[in-house]
Amino acid sequence: MSTPFSKLPAWADYGLIPLINLAVAFLVAGLVVLLVGENPLRAAGILFEGAFGSGQNIAYTLYYATNFIFTGLAVAVAFHAGLFNIGGEGQAYISGLGVALVALSLDSVLPWWLTFPLGILGAAATGALWAFIPAVLQAKRGSHIVITTIMFNFIAASVMVYMLVDVLKPLGSMAPQTRDLLPGGQLPKMNWLLEAMGMSVRSAPLNISFLLALVMAVFVWALIWRTRLGYEIRTFGFSPKAARYAGIGEAKIIIVTMMISGALAGMMALNPIMGDQHRMALDFVAGAGFVGIAVALMGRSHPVGIVPAAILFGMLYQGGAELAFEMPNISRDMIVIIQGLVILFAGALEHMFRPAVQTIFASFSPRSVGVAAVKGEGV
Repeated sequence: MSTPFSKLPAWADYGLIPLINLAVAFLVAGLVVLLVGENPLRAAGILFEGAFGSGQNIAYTLYYATNFIFTGLAVAVAFHAGLFNIGGEGQAYISGLGVALVALSLDSVLPWWLTFPLGILGAAATGALWAFIPAVLQAKRGSHIVITTIMFNFIAASVMVYMLVDVLKPLGSMAPQTRDLLPGGQLPKMNWLLEAMGMSVRSAPLNISFLLALVMAVFVWALIWRTRLGYEIRTFGFSPKAARYAGIGEAKIIIVTMMISGALAGMMALNPIMGDQHRMALDFVAGAGFVGIAVALMGRSHPVGIVPAAILFGMLYQGGAELAFEMPNISRDMIVIIQGLVILFAGALEHMFRPAVQTIFASFSPRSVGVAAVKGEGV
């Protein structure tokens, strides 16, 4: 008798499957490292040491992870409504205007602890408005959200070039960036937290926007699984026909969900602008919007999975820089290949090992996967 289809336990579905995919991705990456003439085990050690070997390295890893938490949550919220928001890059980019305009206007008159919440509102509002247009086009005109959000990434890039070159650039400056923010527009660093644990941190960009990212992860969990709106979002994502039959407005869910997604992506701008660079420059997002797609896929669109997935990609960014320095044969392009393999197995090939795992669980413990044992079998 063939093994019936079965649903895995939550710990296996959200923990075991991603770990298997990740392990396979690193095994394949190890083969790539071997092909260029380097020791994969030594490379893995350097990668891990570069990400977590000191307080300084941990601070950088968490700084990068902060960006990916915001963008991963943004993609996850849209996923739950059955929407594929590929516009996180543009939404985060254009939200730099919301952050910068608030900080540039108020950094000389307000302390950071007042500028920060206003910057959050500016970033969230700008990101939500940038996502609003593709959402309306999908809800009212039937335009596919994937196509419109991709297009809006390029529009955002063009708008930012114009604003930084012709509008916000200080007189006499050649660099396409705003003036430096005054202390009232700069977020305090969190190096003290690692130093309190006995770690040495010389200078790292980790700042309190990391705490905001964790708060947003809790917010997304509460929104999706503890509110009526979240239930409607999940219902619509699971079956639009059932949602319509239940009286859930399709246009409302699409627009509201995309605006929440855009707001979360927009908050990412706080980390580099107010927390690190203390100015807005070209391409400050640096691909975090696209990495957020992989983070959401690997985290199974759940905040509990998104946070460690974001830290993993933060490790690849920070540890990858150390690896490229220590092993000249492994260039930055090789690090991108490793990241791509993680994305491949965590995303496109996410279901590769699921049937085999389901078969094993159904064979050894039918009740654990919701399959009633057949009389005469398993005894």
